[in-house]
Amino acid sequence: MSEQRSEARFTGRHMAIIMVAFFGVVIAVNLVMARHAVSTFGGTVVDNSYVASQKFNGWLEQARAQDALGWKADFALDPARYAVVTLSAADAPMPGARLKGTALHPLGRADSIALSFRNLGNGRYRSNETLPEGRWKIHLSIANGADSARLVEDVQ
Repeated sequence: MSEQRSEARFTGRHMAIIMVAFFGVVIAVNLVMARHAVSTFGGTVVDNSYVASQKFNGWLEQARAQDALGWKADFALDPARYAVVTLSAADAPMPGARLKGTALHPLGRADSIALSFRNLGNGRYRSNETLPEGRWKIHLSIANGADSARLVEDVQ
């Protein structure tokens, strides 16, 4: 009796199946990741990076001048979803400042909201507009006499 042994051989067909499966998985993952990237990015950070780079040193100078003022701002949302800002300079309240701002959704999915503020006294200011649920980035302009500052803060 002769014993016949059937050996499985690795053929070109096996290699073709492995290659198609491998690249199919890679392409599918790339398509999913690209779809997620495009659907979550709200737009450009700057329209022209070259022009922005030319203004960078000026922005640094403005930031140093703003830091020299020693102003501090604490941001919060009250239970009714009004933005509340507490301002201080050298640890003393700033009651006479003028504030205006814009609330932007970080991913650009909601329209921006212009914010105006009223003075609550003792360096506290509350927006006249409420913010919808979610995370918001508040761009705030503060003027006190001849000095001014711009701040950006995330609130939730």
